[in-house]
Amino acid sequence: MTWAEFLPLFFMAVMGLTLLAYVVLDGYDLGVGLLLPLGRDALQKDVMISSIGPFWDANETWLVLGVGVLLVAFPKAHGLVLQALYLPVAVMLIGLILRGVAFDFRVKAPTRYLPFWNGAFFVGSLMATMAQGWMLGSYITGFDNGGLGLMFSLGIALTLPAAYVLLGAGWLIMKTDGALQQQAVQWARRVIWPMGLALVAISAATPLVNPAVVGKWFGVPEIFALFPVPLMCAAAFFAVHWVVTRPALVTAGYGWLVFVNTVLIFVLAFFGLAYSIFPDIVIGRLTVWQAAAATNSLTIIFVGVAITLPVIVVYTLFMYRVFWGKARALSYS
Repeated sequence: MTWAEFLPLFFMAVMGLTLLAYVVLDGYDLGVGLLLPLGRDALQKDVMISSIGPFWDANETWLVLGVGVLLVAFPKAHGLVLQALYLPVAVMLIGLILRGVAFDFRVKAPTRYLPFWNGAFFVGSLMATMAQGWMLGSYITGFDNGGLGLMFSLGIALTLPAAYVLLGAGWLIMKTDGALQQQAVQWARRVIWPMGLALVAISAATPLVNPAVVGKWFGVPEIFALFPVPLMCAAAFFAVHWVVTRPALVTAGYGWLVFVNTVLIFVLAFFGLAYSIFPDIVIGRLTVWQAAAATNSLTIIFVGVAITLPVIVVYTLFMYRVFWGKARALSYS
């Protein structure tokens, strides 16, 4: 493999992994935002916000890096993707901005305005989550604007919140204790089956909207080589179900299994999608090599990414280490 052939693959891997990191890391704090209205009182809601307080802003760094790599390394794909997804991207950005404003204002605003800012944080989380679901569905269908493609995109937009809620509930199980932790277990128990059924439905519908997937997954010997992927996904799902239906396991300190296994489901789904679409970066239109910038440009960008990416990884790990532990009520005093 030549340097010119390697660089596009490298940047596609970087872009994919940064977007996966964003979905997992920002996914749980979006899930907490979706769960916020279910908090029993102001103190519980403060603890829920506090559990993501040190992390949520940094989590979005991964989105910036992923989109930045798409822009500079794959300019042709960037133009096609953002042209097709202009409206949902705008909705997502409005939702993320609303979350950011509500996060700070809810702490400083007079008490009588607290419900308003809590509601704004929930609405911003819902807007961002559903917009991401629509973008994912539209991308999988190759930006098909026909009836089937639009229904598929809408289906993911409506079901992705369930996956984020399960991720957020798993985070709260790890980061809180007492009554709030037990409530998080109940929330996870309620949403796990809707999330599981939605995942199965999306997996079954994907070959219908993208026929190229059929040959990659159901040919021989591919079907045997890839069988461990859905098997591991099912095992992770039932591991989550096992823990949330047995509160004694959470009390004994095994609540972290909910979050870890939910993350595993996300990771397996991501790699399944990556395998399904490779080597395309825009399904049915551009391969990773066709969309890539000139080799000289990619070489310069490679140096920048080689410096920036490790810094972000080290900073993220350091931040999680420093702020790990049980969450308490948020305060700026």
